[in-house]
Amino acid sequence: MKLTKLKPFIYFLSVVLLIISYSLTTSARQEEPIPGADRPELYLDQLQGKNVGIVANQTSILTQSNNKHVVDFLLEKGIKVKKVFVPEHGFRGQADAGEKVDNTVDSKTGLPIISLYGNNKKPKPEQIADLDILVFDLQDVGVRFYTYISTMHYLMEAAGEQGKKVIIFDRPNPNGDYIAGPVLKKGFESFVGMHYIPVVHGLTVGEFAQMINGEKWLKGGLKVDLEVIPVAQWTHSTVYNLPVKPSPNLPNELSIRLYPSTCFFEGTIVSLGRGTHFPFQVYGYPDPKFGDFTFTPVSIDGMSKNPPHQDKKCYGIDLRGETLSHEFTLKYLLDAYHKSGKAQAFFNNFFNTLAGTDELKKMIMAGKTESEIIASWQEELKKYEILRAKYLLYN
Repeated sequence: MKLTKLKPFIYFLSVVLLIISYSLTTSARQEEPIPGADRPELYLDQLQGKNVGIVANQTSILTQSNNKHVVDFLLEKGIKVKKVFVPEHGFRGQADAGEKVDNTVDSKTGLPIISLYGNNKKPKPEQIADLDILVFDLQDVGVRFYTYISTMHYLMEAAGEQGKKVIIFDRPNPNGDYIAGPVLKKGFESFVGMHYIPVVHGLTVGEFAQMINGEKWLKGGLKVDLEVIPVAQWTHSTVYNLPVKPSPNLPNELSIRLYPSTCFFEGTIVSLGRGTHFPFQVYGYPDPKFGDFTFTPVSIDGMSKNPPHQDKKCYGIDLRGETLSHEFTLKYLLDAYHKSGKAQAFFNNFFNTLAGTDELKKMIMAGKTESEIIASWQEELKKYEILRAKYLLYN
């Protein structure tokens, strides 16, 4: 066949391929989860003419609008945003875990930024007196000791006391496909565990807000005027890749999936990789008996200042080969505990706070296996699963 006869066919084929490529791209885009913030048709009307305060940070973006920050978006739409409240890690997500977050002013918008971490975890009456509606838009990771849900609890409580409405811009939970871990016991409440739920609770922030409200967990059994702007095109079995890391030391999807398991090392002598660029994805200690993999924690601006075992070579295990289907496990914790040979000295005072109970530590020290320990909390998980089902928005 001559080249001149082939040209129309080649042109036709290229057009067909372009159409197919566009269709596949559009279909994939349409099937991606759409967070609540990306659904302004559900909330803009009721925000118009109101004085609005918002809890936001670096994760509060509209993915359908070129990752525009929700505060900038609302201001562009003429919404009277008066104040921005920020959780642990601050407005831009640069503060290390536990680091003080100060009140300041946003250089871009001139809005006052009020910290809800440290001594002011709950908004004061005077801080919300001039507001009509409080919006909460943070990307959570579905783990009890991740403090954003504690910030949400206090926001709801303050709003309920002052008769203010709360609107939750819901977002997918990257650990929302299962529940696991010990349920928090009375007497172990703290900012890293305020509610009687398991370590992996399997709820979005919107679903969890409904549980807090429905179970009357706010102070004095108070209920707040609450509305959830739901995620579209998402279920609890949908894989979700976060467009922005939720906090400085959760840099990727694997760290988020490993976080429920490796965060327990915060309550021990063992490093979980703070001071490296792969935190929560390794564990180790300055002793060769802990493993063949080595890493040296250093101070990293914007991630970890003065990390455990700073500038010391740690020996341990590299977990970066794990898959994203990873679920909660105690095997890393038990492995490090047995290698240490330190018994009680392996733990610090934070361990029981993280666990939400003293039973886990007792069972580890008694030599219980992982299966025995996990079996001990199954009845409580079954009860929680029944409770959780009442508040699911994405079956």
